[in-house]
Amino acid sequence: MDSSTAIIAAPKSQKEKERSALRVIGRLFLYLILIFGALIFIFPFFWMISNSLMTLGETITRQFVPKVPQWINYKDAWEQANFSKYFLNSVLTTLGTLAGLLFTSILAGYAFGRIDFKGKNLLFGVFLATMMIPESVTLIPNYMLIRGTIIPLPGGTWINTYWALTVPFMANAFSIFLLRQFFAQIPIELWDAARIDGCDHLRFLIQIVLPISKAPVMTVLLFGFTAAWNAFQWPLLVTTRDTWRPLMVGLYGFMQEAGPYTHWLMAGAVITIIPILIVYFLTQKQFTQGIATTGLKG
Repeated sequence: MDSSTAIIAAPKSQKEKERSALRVIGRLFLYLILIFGALIFIFPFFWMISNSLMTLGETITRQFVPKVPQWINYKDAWEQANFSKYFLNSVLTTLGTLAGLLFTSILAGYAFGRIDFKGKNLLFGVFLATMMIPESVTLIPNYMLIRGTIIPLPGGTWINTYWALTVPFMANAFSIFLLRQFFAQIPIELWDAARIDGCDHLRFLIQIVLPISKAPVMTVLLFGFTAAWNAFQWPLLVTTRDTWRPLMVGLYGFMQEAGPYTHWLMAGAVITIIPILIVYFLTQKQFTQGIATTGLKG
């Protein structure tokens, strides 16, 4: 009896070993693909940082790493490109855009997710359809609005003003959709209990919904910050002077002026991405939670 059991068990054990080996090989192959992809994505950043720390001669001879890191390149690029002015402009326009984006996204997302009104689904569907429209298609209509061609604006035109850089980006279909998906998953029992305590929708939103919605709100903040900070085409179109030009437009102008000074150009590029990296690492946990918990309900 024992010998027959051993004979029967042996093939099963061999099959399990083969399956385990296949799983290990498959996992190893997957890791190799991921590592290869990671290296492809990391290499441009490594090359940028490496060149930003080189001398001009080292960039011309295409050295892989600097012999002695030239940290003074960042100071020179900051002063040569007048980055202090552009940096302040980017901070102010980004803060204004984020404030407006949160205001519209939270209110609209709550209305679509928690309030029943006639035509809500139709309106939400049309609203989502705007996400399919390329940004280049809306560029000219938005520009005509900013110039005051379509409707009268205070001051006649918003060209070269703070409002031209912030107002068009204070509403975002994706941000509203993201918050709406999360708000729709909040149990109806919380709303029933809040109504018993005399809460209206605004109080319920502020005191109950928002405190448990930190993850999706931080996700909206991260996406909004990245878009506002990296904005280039629109600021270049609606600004003709340095008064309100942001950092990305300033970097573009510096590229035209610096010419072959690659080490300064790379130092300027590193300066522009540092705030994005800081914000991402500070909000990474909330970002992943926000993407994972919004789901596709509703």
